Amino acid sequence: MKVKSIWKTLQTIIRFVFVFVNNLYCIPVHVVWLFFLFPLRWVSEEWYWHIEGIFFHWLLSMVALWSYSAGYHIRELGDDISDIIDEKTVILFNHQSTSDVPLIMAAFNSRNNLHNNILWIMDRVFQKTNFGLVSWYHGDFFIRAGKEHRDASLKALANHMEGFYMKRNRKWIVLFPEGGFLKNRKATSQRFAEKNNLPHLENVSLPRVGALKIILEEVGISPEKKTLNGVKYLVDVTVAYPNGEPLDLQTIVGGWREPCETIFHYRIYPVEKLPTKEIDLTNWLYERYYEKEAMLQEYYNTGVFPTSPL
Repeated sequence: MKVKSIWKTLQTIIRFVFVFVNNLYCIPVHVVWLFFLFPLRWVSEEWYWHIEGIFFHWLLSMVALWSYSAGYHIRELGDDISDIIDEKTVILFNHQSTSDVPLIMAAFNSRNNLHNNILWIMDRVFQKTNFGLVSWYHGDFFIRAGKEHRDASLKALANHMEGFYMKRNRKWIVLFPEGGFLKNRKATSQRFAEKNNLPHLENVSLPRVGALKIILEEVGISPEKKTLNGVKYLVDVTVAYPNGEPLDLQTIVGGWREPCETIFHYRIYPVEKLPTKEIDLTNWLYERYYEKEAMLQEYYNTGVFPTSPL
């Protein structure tokens, strides 16, 4: 037992060193290559951003390796997303911990031409991480949390959709409607629900509709605005960790927790069938999260994930 414990500790140390060194050389190399390729923008901006996207994919493959090599795998259920890889799509995830993003990267990594065509919407705090510069240059959007920043952030997001998402011909937009990790948002969400006679939620928090509304208004399919090449689908993803115990980034890097499967359950909705009024869209999004709550609770109670919303 002692030998096993020593070996596990040694493995963790090796993994931490590997990840540190990996970041130390991969990210600067990525930046240097893009610097040398910059003159290509004067010849063909489209090709430059296409190559940047491929490099971005390669870099995120490094992150996917962390969870895969530790035995933290993803089991995908629900609708088949393979047929909409090349379609403009908004994909929504319930947000539980710092492991969500690396696991999403791992789930998408094997799909050709997807990683390089994703635009991520994330909290501004991530701009200060090691991937901050890479994500900023890729055209990801960093949203500022807090009521005092809400209007300015949504206005900036609207401009970003046209200036980056459409201009660089990205396909998928990754959005976390809850606006933060479940453990940080849960109490506030429950107080809001109680005040407004809404269902009590334990496994998710109530989503915010602002960013989704802006995206659909600015780049959703709209004959009136002549954006027929805009966002065509919305994919709602329910993330379920074993026993309701999320991994975290430190665990993925260190690999000290036993191998396990995290479930991604997909449901695809055509954007043209979604409500357009804010109140109706809010209610529609709330309904999706009520369904998530029921599905997650069933999974945690029985160990079997339901094949369809309860």
